[in-house]
Amino acid sequence: MNILVVEDALVNRLAPASTARPAWAITCGSYRLIDWLSRIDGNLVAHVRPFLAQIVAADFPQLASEIDSNAETTLVVNARLAPTFSNFAKLNEFAKTYGQSAPQAHAGQAVIAIKTETLFRVAKEAGSTVGEYAAKLFTLTEAGLPDTSFQMLDNPHDIVDAHMQCCVENLEFRLTSGEYQQLADGVYLSKKSPATIPDSTVFDCSEGPVVIDTGCKIGPFTYFRGPVYVGPGSKISEHSSVKDAVSIGHTCKMGGEIEGVVVEPYSNKQHYGFLGHSYLGSWINLGAGTCNSDLKNTYGTVNMRSLKEQEKIATGMQFVGCLIGDYAKTAINTSIFTGKLIGVGSMVYGMATTNVPSFVNYARSIGQMGLLPPEVIVTTQGRMFGRRKVQQRQCDCQLIHDMFQMTDDQRPDGLTTDQLEF
Repeated sequence: MNILVVEDALVNRLAPASTARPAWAITCGSYRLIDWLSRIDGNLVAHVRPFLAQIVAADFPQLASEIDSNAETTLVVNARLAPTFSNFAKLNEFAKTYGQSAPQAHAGQAVIAIKTETLFRVAKEAGSTVGEYAAKLFTLTEAGLPDTSFQMLDNPHDIVDAHMQCCVENLEFRLTSGEYQQLADGVYLSKKSPATIPDSTVFDCSEGPVVIDTGCKIGPFTYFRGPVYVGPGSKISEHSSVKDAVSIGHTCKMGGEIEGVVVEPYSNKQHYGFLGHSYLGSWINLGAGTCNSDLKNTYGTVNMRSLKEQEKIATGMQFVGCLIGDYAKTAINTSIFTGKLIGVGSMVYGMATTNVPSFVNYARSIGQMGLLPPEVIVTTQGRMFGRRKVQQRQCDCQLIHDMFQMTDDQRPDGLTTDQLEF
């Protein structure tokens, strides 16, 4: 069986989380969709937006280059499927149930099982590649399909929502791997290079486990309230509070008060300040004292606006913080208002009272915003990579330039590099 994961026409609605990575590489509860799909027996292939093709080929060697024409069935999976254990269980069952049945079987906008020979034939008739045609299938088959209760990521806040809902069950599944040893009731350390836990550390696992992976460093007087996952090689600063559904990727430095947050690998928030009900991409650095709001003064539900069209999005959620794109930075004592999006490659100073476009120097609190050229981010990327002993590749540099071009419509017309002066 082929497993073909495709990004459909709505994937850009997840920006800034989906700007620097495929939607199937967004983390919730310590897992990405690609991690779940890798557990299903089959030939795994990904169709992504063209500008991501090089970086995906370099970073995901487990993916096959093309679908197997000899496989009887191709399972087409929408990349916006939320990476939850519940979705994985349903997807696995769907694959078993429909894999050898009718030529085509649908499950709403989530998955489609289709005979491989039929997929090749129809794609050829449509004058497109198999990947291009598969990406259109969810739009073509949307109307009148049964609700199979797959949870999807339709808008940025859905990432936070899915994470909050799935964190406990995802971590409970992680513990079934046998790779962890129990330190205390509900507290688990990696068997390989377990973290040293200071005696002053306090754990509350009444609402979910605390899982600390290989080679982590935990500072003294830290408070953990599960569910919490700390990825390999990450560091938690002293006097930190990490609680209520937190997923930290590998090689991160985190500190202060962190609640209901997803952090992708290689990002830093190691100083004091509050970060709540938020999503951080990779290679982000939040300056000391950076705080975000995740609750309106009225205690009402949060409304957001998209980065591109600035259309209003009703989240229906009371707690929504910020979503910050890869390579973004904040200065010391930056304040981010409720439900705001910070674009990739941006640098924020003072107060972020509105969404921040990608590749800008943003200081709206003093009435200034300037263009941040991709060359500056490439140079910064090289310095950051060097500090983490990561090789800067041509595809990493090219991704910065490609993202700059594709986010041009987020920025005001006429923005120049000399519009921000202190």
